Amino acid sequence: MLFDRTPFYAESGGQAGDIGLIDWAGGSAKVADVQKQAGDLFVHDLEIVSGVLKAGQAVSLHVDPANRTTTRANHSAAHLMHAALRNVLGEHVTQKGQMVDGERLRFDFSHGGPLTADELARIEDEVNAVVLQNRAAETKMMAPQQAIEAGAMALFGEKYGDEVRVLTLGDSLGGQGAYSVELCGGTHVARTGDIGLFKIIAEQGIAAGVRRIEGLTGLAARRWLQDQANVARDLADRFKVPVLEVGVRVDALEAQRRKLEKDLAEAKKALAMGGGGSGPVAAEDISGVSFIGKVLDGVGGKELRGLAEEFKKQAGVVAIVGTADGKAAVAVAVAAELTGRFNAAELAKAAVIAMGGQGAGGKPDFAQGGAPDDSKAADGVAAVRAALS
Repeated sequence: MLFDRTPFYAESGGQAGDIGLIDWAGGSAKVADVQKQAGDLFVHDLEIVSGVLKAGQAVSLHVDPANRTTTRANHSAAHLMHAALRNVLGEHVTQKGQMVDGERLRFDFSHGGPLTADELARIEDEVNAVVLQNRAAETKMMAPQQAIEAGAMALFGEKYGDEVRVLTLGDSLGGQGAYSVELCGGTHVARTGDIGLFKIIAEQGIAAGVRRIEGLTGLAARRWLQDQANVARDLADRFKVPVLEVGVRVDALEAQRRKLEKDLAEAKKALAMGGGGSGPVAAEDISGVSFIGKVLDGVGGKELRGLAEEFKKQAGVVAIVGTADGKAAVAVAVAAELTGRFNAAELAKAAVIAMGGQGAGGKPDFAQGGAPDDSKAADGVAAVRAALS
């Protein structure tokens, strides 16, 4: 629907369109979105709740105040973060896109690599420092060139009319002048303190030389921090330590896990090599070549290389098939003096195909591969034995 005038903001400049309600004599509707079309026509996307809306009907338009308030805070925080990014990372940072709405802010910018934890903390600290200034936001209308000469940042490639709106937010930290001055036609806070709180919740690369930051303000930021605190407290309760010692406890558990994995790998290796009083695995002779072929249950692909190399000390050709989680993996090792006759990659490929897989990869002296079904593990060893024959 189109109206002769409207208080609703249409999506523009990276700010989402307003939502709200419309009512008239005998009906009402929800406004789900507002978009600019055919130039400057504000097209309202409606969901009729009751009644029928006809051309020429007099209506009352009501912007959702809560959504507008949080959108303002997120938009103003995006401006402050843009300035903070340039202060912390350098003046090469330029805006590459943004989207702000009633839930969060998303800001894309030019930068060569991931931001460090220290850089993210400094950016947050700067924005929140300006928020705490609680300075009134200032807007002025002026010619584009006059605005740029006055220090306003303009977006490259953006089209501006004969007159632009210049938004100034906060005082410079540790210096003179304003903290953020940009051309912008969107909705913004009356004072920086209206942002309440700013928190970065994500940072990632989205293209070559382009990064993206997502952030929250006000109550949403506080709830996010509260959720993080609840997780920390839950872990502290489980570990029976103070919250500040959770990290130390996690490090200790991680070290314990690595030790247990190492001990388990050593135990599996000893068992596979014939430890525990069962005696060493004997090599068999195939066409004058000593060969060890073995299926090991409960052994994953990562553990096979070490086992194959150990067995190679006892035989010229080794084929070890491990089974775990319903899958099979094979490792084939060939002694250096035999690589002229037998290629480990070809032998491993024969084993994998026999087990229902596609192929294997590696070098003449060592190769590995996998198959989706461990029921044919013995067939893999048999295929290598047959290739040697």
